[in-house]
Parts: sequence; C-alpha cells; structure tokens
Amino acid sequence: MRALALLIPSSFMGERRAVLLQAMRYAIAGGIITLLVAASYWAVATWLHVDANLALALVFVFFSGVSYVTHGKYSFQDHGTRDRQHVRAVRFFIINLLGFALNQLFVWFLVKHLGGPTWWPIPLIVVLTPLVTFSLHRRWVYA
Repeated sequence: MRALALLIPSSFMGERRAVLLQAMRYAIAGGIITLLVAASYWAVATWLHVDANLALALVFVFFSGVSYVTHGKYSFQDHGTRDRQHVRAVRFFIINLLGFALNQLFVWFLVKHLGGPTWWPIPLIVVLTPLVTFSLHRRWVYA
C-alpha cells in the first residue's frame, strides 16, 4: 500500500492524490477479481455447458462477497467512515447489481442475440463495467 503512495509525487497533494491512490488500488484488486469473474464465467459457460447468463449469475453470487471484503479493506481503506456497515453493504450490493445487469446485457446481446462465442462479452466485462462501478463505489458506497 505504501509502495503505491511512493509512485505519486508528494506535490500531487490532497484529494487528487487520494483519488489516484484509490483508483490504483481498485484497479489492482478489482482487476484481479474481474479477471477471475470473467474466467470463471467463461469456464462455467463453455466447459460445463451452463447457459451463459446463468453462468454469470452463479459467478456473480460468489465474487460479490469477495469484492465487498476486498474493496472495503483494501481499495477504499482510507476513504469515508466505517460506521453504518449495513448501509454500506446495501449500497455496495446495489452498485454490484448494476454492474451485474450491465454484464448480463453484454452476455445476452453478444452471446444469445448475436450468437457469438462465450468469450465475446469478456472485454466489456473487464474494461467497461469497472469504469462504471469505480466512481459509484467511491462516491456513494465508501463516501
């Protein structure tokens, strides 16, 4: 964690530095989680021949818990207060449901509607959804 802080010049002070550090931690932790989600979705849909949208739903349930703990303890560790856990948990899962709905849309459109392979939605799941959810997590969940 301190190593990340060393990468940002101390002259880059205040809120901008805090946001950049959080974004870097979110990119690391969230990136790993997102890659695991994408790989797990693909494996379940492709190898186990589970419906693509159902495969994503199964993977989502497991990784939502992992994501909640990881982002609370690492990504946004020094942002906001830590009281009212129940409020933060509900907000977190609302944002995750939004990301889940977005990913389901990608899977439905690219795999079911267009008939593409199960890997087609992965670039959008890995790039677009985290960009949407980072800002919402930072401003509403961990504020």
